[in-house]
Amino acid sequence: MTQVDFYVLDDRAMGNRFSLACRLCEKIYHQQRRIFIHTGSEEESRHMNRLLWTFRQGSFVPHGMANECDPLTTPVIISHDRESGEEKDVLINLASEVPSFFSRFERVAEIVDKEPQVVTAGRERFRFYRDRGYPLNKHDIK
Repeated sequence: MTQVDFYVLDDRAMGNRFSLACRLCEKIYHQQRRIFIHTGSEEESRHMNRLLWTFRQGSFVPHGMANECDPLTTPVIISHDRESGEEKDVLINLASEVPSFFSRFERVAEIVDKEPQVVTAGRERFRFYRDRGYPLNKHDIK
């Protein structure tokens, strides 16, 4: 069964859910796991693509947009309008809804920052997973 982890940035935390997603990507990538980042729009996908190049000096996380890279050789795929294809390792969800394909993954990372609409959507996703019996963890990020 898919393990779901909620990463919740508190009011004192620096950055937003996109910067936390970059930090998580870097950590997960160095664990030699594959990552599928699901965003809510093309604009968010492009933003995430740019951030992964610039979020930290000296960091390198090989990634690409789903429609612009070879998914067989790219360990981090970003998309807003495609399903995960063959990916099944780690899903980072930045969209407001639960992706229909989430259960294909071993792990799902749900990232919630301090924006009111993001908090509300995060609570709804938490209830969705909880009501269906998925194992949940919550990590408070300060």
